[in-house]
Amino acid sequence: MDTMNTTMDTMNATSYTWVYVAVGVLVGLAALVLFVVWRKAQKVPGDHVFRASRWSRGNRLFPPQVAITPDSITLYQPQWIGKMEESIHLTHVSSIKIDTNLLFSDVFIETTGGRNPIVCHGHTKGDAVEMKRLIERFQTERYKGPEPS
Repeated sequence: MDTMNTTMDTMNATSYTWVYVAVGVLVGLAALVLFVVWRKAQKVPGDHVFRASRWSRGNRLFPPQVAITPDSITLYQPQWIGKMEESIHLTHVSSIKIDTNLLFSDVFIETTGGRNPIVCHGHTKGDAVEMKRLIERFQTERYKGPEPS
């Protein structure tokens, strides 16, 4: 009888060990996923970068970001592996449309070539208006003639 109890104790200890290992592996995988999601959501470098809200549609895990420079507009969309970047040179921007919804705004940046616009979902109204103001300011500065002497 003692041998049977010892065997049962050994089996229980072994099964509990596997449970602990399985829980440890799951916790490790969850931590890895959270780290990847956190890392991908870091702000890209630049002075004028606008990040969409995680609370808007399509932006739950990896919110896209729009970087505006005096030369171009770039949309960064993080993905599980890598990221997708879409860029338009400032001279090719023909119009900017802001669609303000109840909570968030969508920004559509049209090109002169008539191709697909850059579409940015989930920005605050203030960010959307600031994006438009910056683009128009950079375009005005670019096309302004030389100062008269």
